[in-house]
Amino acid sequence: DAGNFSWPTEAVTRKCRILKVVYNASNNELVRTKSLVKGCIVQIDATPFKAAYTAHYGLPKDFFSKGAPEDKVEAGSNKVQRKREKRQKNRKLEQLLVDQLVQGRLLASISSRPGQCGRADGYILEGEELAFYKRKLRSK
Repeated sequence: DAGNFSWPTEAVTRKCRILKVVYNASNNELVRTKSLVKGCIVQIDATPFKAAYTAHYGLPKDFFSKGAPEDKVEAGSNKVQRKREKRQKNRKLEQLLVDQLVQGRLLASISSRPGQCGRADGYILEGEELAFYKRKLRSK
């Protein structure tokens, strides 16, 4: 139902809901029965990661909405403004990841063994791995 998932490039870990199992390399039966096993690909709720990203970079709360952001960000002190400007210089996200954040669902891989330890922990898919699983899901 829920688990701790990390976003490796942003060094953020948040507890979020697992929405559904979408892919399993070993057996399609495990997808149909929604079994959580190590290495399966799941869809998770993106809300905690949206909040962490917008707070870290000082972006408006509705930054990942379908339209243009309308919220304004409070200025804060000079030190906070300098810190945000410094972070903004290196900020970039892949388009596939931005699309998922706008939809509100992220693809993640489970890296723990839920049947053994009773926890479903994992990481968000990015880069080549995300592109690979997107192709696999499209072909189904």
